[in-house]
Amino acid sequence: MAGARNASSLLLIFLALVGLTVVWRDLRYDFSFANDMRKAELARRTTSVTATITSTAMQTQTAMVTEVVRIPREVPASDRTSAAFVILTRNRDLDDLRETLIQLEDRFNRRYHYPYVFLNNDPFSDEFKEKIANVVTGECHFGLIPHEHWSYPDYINQTKAAEVREDMKLRKVIYGDNESYRHMCRYESGFFFRHPLMDQFKWYWRVEPGVKFGCEIDYDPFKYMETNNKKYGFTISIREVVETIPTLWNTTLDFMNKNKDMIPATNLMDFVTGKDGGYNLCHFWSNFEIGSLDFLRSKEYLAYFDHLDRAGGFFYERWGDAPVHSLGVAMLLNKNQVHWFEDIGYYHGPLWNCPKGKANAKCWCPEKESVETRNKGWSCTLDFVALPEPNV
Repeated sequence: MAGARNASSLLLIFLALVGLTVVWRDLRYDFSFANDMRKAELARRTTSVTATITSTAMQTQTAMVTEVVRIPREVPASDRTSAAFVILTRNRDLDDLRETLIQLEDRFNRRYHYPYVFLNNDPFSDEFKEKIANVVTGECHFGLIPHEHWSYPDYINQTKAAEVREDMKLRKVIYGDNESYRHMCRYESGFFFRHPLMDQFKWYWRVEPGVKFGCEIDYDPFKYMETNNKKYGFTISIREVVETIPTLWNTTLDFMNKNKDMIPATNLMDFVTGKDGGYNLCHFWSNFEIGSLDFLRSKEYLAYFDHLDRAGGFFYERWGDAPVHSLGVAMLLNKNQVHWFEDIGYYHGPLWNCPKGKANAKCWCPEKESVETRNKGWSCTLDFVALPEPNV
């Protein structure tokens, strides 16, 4: 009896080992198959990489590196317009940016293959360029920001600017003591569209590392803007932190009074003007923008930016690019030229823009979390929607 039990036990052990061997073989096959599929997808997305060095007249001693990733195109060039994604980023943003770009490609750009322009005030690393190129289907252009666009103009008192940062730190104003943040806001307000890599494009879509795209985008927003004579598109509109812009409104009114010939009779100033005639703090959240580069390059917008820049508020206060862009748009465009992309599910912490009703069927974002629904007192989007149509 003991011998029979031992034989039975050995048989069970043997069968268990055989079963484990089969399971391990199957798992190895599954892992190998998944890895092969991943490699095949990356190979499909990316073929060859060529690097060129482009000099820029804007900075005499700075080389600008441009890498171009060529990929097979699924949409004919005639079906697209002259447009690019533009991303101000740094090497340390690599992981967050890859996650964002994979979503953007999956939701939209895998069909259109629009190019990307990546800008940095420091050179991009080889690792950054390689790992970004592996997850996108459009040409990648990597550019270095000219020093004069990311530094103090000679008319700025840097001692005064430092004292302001220290004061804002004590008052706990968001980003109040952050020097680099001020350079970023100034650059996004008046310089990104002047970078030589942007010269070839007419439209831009601003993207930031870490944002999320929650819906399938089954049409071309660039073409929509172009076909419908739109100049500026947004997803989220909220109110600014008043402590960061104490003199921005009066500086804007001063520009308007001195340049009345530049201001169209029909515009969007009602969107940004409170009942008391002051600034109601409404602005388009500029971490998402789809816009006309011709508008930003116009003599009117450039004159407005130069007026603000000379006033020093980017450094003596903490003027953000969002209210600057928004006041420029409100001053120079009318409602018909501005578009709320209600159907683009978009998240920039902590806020969502998420489509409602049937439009949400192609989304994974929670419609009840959309800022104009959840944070009505903070959001300005429905105020924009309620504006009367212009008589033009």
